[in-house]
Amino acid sequence: MTSSLPASPSSFSAALIALACALAAPSATFAQAAPKAPEPSTLKANAEMAKTLPFANRQDFEDAMHGFVGTVPDALVPGAGVRPVWSMKPYDFLKADAPADTVNPSLWRQAQLNAIHGLFKVTERVYQVRGFDIANMTIVEGDSSLIVIDPLLAAETARAALELYYQHRPRKPVGTVIYTHGHADHFGGVKGVVDEADVKAGKVQVLAPSGFMETAVAENILAGNAMSRRSQYQFGTLLPPGPRGQVDTGLGKALARGTMSLIAPTSTIDKPTEERTIDGVQFVFRLVPGSEAPSEMLMYLPQFRVLNMAEDVTHNMHNLYTIRGAEVRDGNLWSKYIDEARVAFGGKAEVLIAQHHWPTFGQDRIVDLLKKQRDMYKFINDQSLRLLNQGYTAADIAETLRMPASLEQEWSARGYYGTLRHNARAVYQKYLGWYDANPANLNPLPPVAYAKKTVEYMGGADAVLARAREDFGKGEFRWVASAMSQVVYADPTNRAARELGADALEQMGYQSEAGTWRSAYLVGAMELRNGVPKIAGGNSVNADSLKAVSNDLFFDFLGVRLNAAKAEGKKMAINWNFTDSNEQFVLTMENSALTHIAGRQPDADATVTLNRATLDAITLKETSFPAAVLAGKVKIDGDRAKLAELMSMLDTFEPMFPIVEPKAQPKNQ
Repeated sequence: MTSSLPASPSSFSAALIALACALAAPSATFAQAAPKAPEPSTLKANAEMAKTLPFANRQDFEDAMHGFVGTVPDALVPGAGVRPVWSMKPYDFLKADAPADTVNPSLWRQAQLNAIHGLFKVTERVYQVRGFDIANMTIVEGDSSLIVIDPLLAAETARAALELYYQHRPRKPVGTVIYTHGHADHFGGVKGVVDEADVKAGKVQVLAPSGFMETAVAENILAGNAMSRRSQYQFGTLLPPGPRGQVDTGLGKALARGTMSLIAPTSTIDKPTEERTIDGVQFVFRLVPGSEAPSEMLMYLPQFRVLNMAEDVTHNMHNLYTIRGAEVRDGNLWSKYIDEARVAFGGKAEVLIAQHHWPTFGQDRIVDLLKKQRDMYKFINDQSLRLLNQGYTAADIAETLRMPASLEQEWSARGYYGTLRHNARAVYQKYLGWYDANPANLNPLPPVAYAKKTVEYMGGADAVLARAREDFGKGEFRWVASAMSQVVYADPTNRAARELGADALEQMGYQSEAGTWRSAYLVGAMELRNGVPKIAGGNSVNADSLKAVSNDLFFDFLGVRLNAAKAEGKKMAINWNFTDSNEQFVLTMENSALTHIAGRQPDADATVTLNRATLDAITLKETSFPAAVLAGKVKIDGDRAKLAELMSMLDTFEPMFPIVEPKAQPKNQ
């Protein structure tokens, strides 16, 4: 019998982290090729960009420093080893007044703002710790306890943020934790601010929007391995910070590298609008499901006239589609939620905060920001739909759509995290999908075969390289990157094509206003030059996150792992009894598909009886099925060999699959 069930560490690691990022990715084992200098065309492009935006407007810097109380040097959060969990020291290069010539000047400005760190007083009894993780931690002072809103991504950074608060404010206990939504950077640090035993004992309550536990993991679990790998491109987790490396994510500086935790909510907000008083503080909660996250909520604090827009209103354009991969978000719905908040609270609030970036002060400025964010998402949605209804393709729309002049000069509408180009494509995808209706694109050759024919038609690799070098000198980096991708896919060993492709991607990264695009280009360049990083193990699966995976979702993921070729022609049925929840399932394999039904126990080849804690321990490789059987924690009736056979048909996903070069092509399966 096989010694483990569920997923490989790598795939479940991805599945259980909502941002699907390499939280503790160790250094690569290869020698890093040095990045190159900017080309003249990049210098020109960045110089021209600097002329187009109102850099003299320093209001955001004033707002970001408003209410500053104190910080610790470099926002340093030590780790268990030599490497810190968090530090702003590597970003000292951003202290220079003039942008580096390898960074888009608009992104440089955003990166400087996101480098501001410390404890800030928003208003009486409302504080934020910013710059100690990619997100903010908001602290509201109740009558006798603290209310912590979004305890960051890692327990270590959350603990450090709370200690910073205690250095300057009375040491009240944390009595309530509020999660605004189910992305890991807004709940992962919870065990840094409260003890789970206190939650279980009723001393601490944890509040979240309806559907939180389901969506905290479900968005990424089934495609989690791929999302995790792609996240390395989006967030630049393998890039060293620096003017030729990782600069900023746009939404915040970077991802903390600590311990992710999760404590289930003790109570949820279930009504569209719900009022609660928590330790003397009045909250008006508004659910906004399907906006920036499947489960999300905003809140207004009438006593303090503070409106918290969670992650629906930030100081940049957000994602309708995130390039790590996720379901497309509804720009029309997002816009409506913002407008509803404006109508309900815009005339009352004196401060608008969010769980990223810095506050906005004053009713007039708050209403102005809400209107512009509302109109930004509505514009992208409606204008993309207008153009697709005229017959334009996603590529056409992305290339031609431009923000109106009234929004183009707004810093809060700039594409530092999401971009107009990929958000416009997202609208097309939401309504029409991947197919552009041109039959030539309905069933094209797969990438490697397509690349080989393309290079052949272009006269061979040497001819393509010769032309591409000329175009590179002209600054036509988009085309060169595309052409070299074809050559590399046709022949991954072509070193000249890899180098020229890397050079083109690098220049595009230097010019990118979006932190996410910059990171993607620079990681792509790095991997073309050096190959896929050899990452030394590491498993961020933990018991906290496994608790959030329902038995139903667990079996769905087993189906994703079933290797169809190995299952060809085989049939089996296995009953599962969970003694702790009294749930019963029958798992059926037939026609190379693994299906399950809850609440049924028909005749089966085998019946497995266990509790969920035992299954989680097997998942975490703390034990094995044989060991659990010997320990009396698992009972298997019937044909035990069937369970072993099923386990042998499950794929283990490779976390570091190639992206900028072809993966070995699978056989039909």
